[in-house]
Amino acid sequence: MSEEQPVSNITSYHAHIYYDAETKNVAEAMRGRLEEVFPDLTYGRWHDRPVGPHPSWSTQVAFPASVFPEIVPWLALNRAGLVVFVHTNTGDDLADHRDHTIWLGDSQVLDLSIF
Repeated sequence: MSEEQPVSNITSYHAHIYYDAETKNVAEAMRGRLEEVFPDLTYGRWHDRPVGPHPSWSTQVAFPASVFPEIVPWLALNRAGLVVFVHTNTGDDLADHRDHTIWLGDSQVLDLSIF
């Protein structure tokens, strides 16, 4: 067992909404509603190709830890069949993408070699 880490190590979270050519319209509708419900979050660009460690097309939303209790359940209930990858931001990118993760839908294999 690894050394226990304090929750205060989490500075924020990222949620990556995965989609493809056939489901981009679903992702656009879902993110549009997400922006209405959570207007003060930071919304990233649309990546119509795999970017970074992500094996699928994706768009990102960044949010503070204080919003976690509202946004993650919202994503779980409203992901419209899409896969959503949620990870912590602690300053350790490898651990954040490998160990500190939540998958809503089927998990996918990330390319962790970039870290």
